[in-house]
Amino acid sequence: MADGILAKLNGASSAEEFFALLGVDYDAKIVNVARLHILRRMGQYLAGEDFTGAADDVVVKRCTAVLERAYADFVASTPIDQRVFKVLKDAVAPQAKPTPTLVQLGTLK
Repeated sequence: MADGILAKLNGASSAEEFFALLGVDYDAKIVNVARLHILRRMGQYLAGEDFTGAADDVVVKRCTAVLERAYADFVASTPIDQRVFKVLKDAVAPQAKPTPTLVQLGTLK
């Protein structure tokens, strides 16, 4: 039943738990820097998955592959480069030029 591993992952409270539950090896230095980014990216990848009716072993394999893929993104680059969070995306988004405020000289006293 697909609820087995998904229920365990839903109850996980740390990135290390996700890696342990899925049996994925990791470098603690990378996870310490990018834990939230890795889990966010994993969530983005999982959003495209449909586990309806899938056997638990199939769900485990797919979740493992997704976690490995998300982790690999941050082995190859940094959280700043990957920009999975809105605040990081907004930091490099083109900003609209502020329009200058027009003050009529006749209104100044």
